[in-house]
Amino acid sequence: MYDNLLIIQARMGSTRLPGKSAMKLAGKTLIAHIIERVKRVKFIDKIVVATTHLAEDNIIKKICDNENIECFRGSENNLLERYYYCALKFKSKNILRLPADNPFPEPEEYDRLITFFNNGKYDFCSNICNFLDNGYPDGIGVEIFSFESLEHIYFNQNHLTNKEHIGLNFYDYAKDTKNPYYKFSIGTIQCPKDFSRPDIILDINNLEEFKIAEDIYKYYYYTNSNFNIKDIIYWWNEYKK
Repeated sequence: MYDNLLIIQARMGSTRLPGKSAMKLAGKTLIAHIIERVKRVKFIDKIVVATTHLAEDNIIKKICDNENIECFRGSENNLLERYYYCALKFKSKNILRLPADNPFPEPEEYDRLITFFNNGKYDFCSNICNFLDNGYPDGIGVEIFSFESLEHIYFNQNHLTNKEHIGLNFYDYAKDTKNPYYKFSIGTIQCPKDFSRPDIILDINNLEEFKIAEDIYKYYYYTNSNFNIKDIIYWWNEYKK
């Protein structure tokens, strides 16, 4: 049994930017870069990519094989089901959820959140964005929740939207409100002041955001593959068009 399982959700059928998981940044696919960065997280015991059974997602399985990462295949649109059976297979106490459109995971901030989550006995914590005014840039963090809470949601949730968007069962980021149906304990950590930039959006939802990520990787990756959020903020201030 694992303490902390990171599940990276990925599929080629994105509505706004189809195929983005396999699009290349500085010569490597988006998902390969994500895997490379999260491998540096100290307190993650297992990394799995969760994709669908669709033939179009065979390429994701191939990328996982090349990166020596296990690939779990499940439901296309019922992400809750995909996560539940993935977590059940790998028997983890805690699950970290990362969409495969966040190309800049910050390993130290993952470890800080995991420590906070375990010490505080929370059901759900997040630093994936400016959550509860924590000051984080959007796209360098992650969500973490207990298997018990995931299992409770799985057996009690019938709303299609909440099956497709797991986070809504804990917190609605857009409305900045806790889900009133469940009585989960939620929390976050404050972003360090030297990179507290909630105005910065680093996840990839469209071609414009992909081009920003592409420019950042071109600028840093070939000479410093370990570049971090402070480096990104420097680029953002100096070169973002």
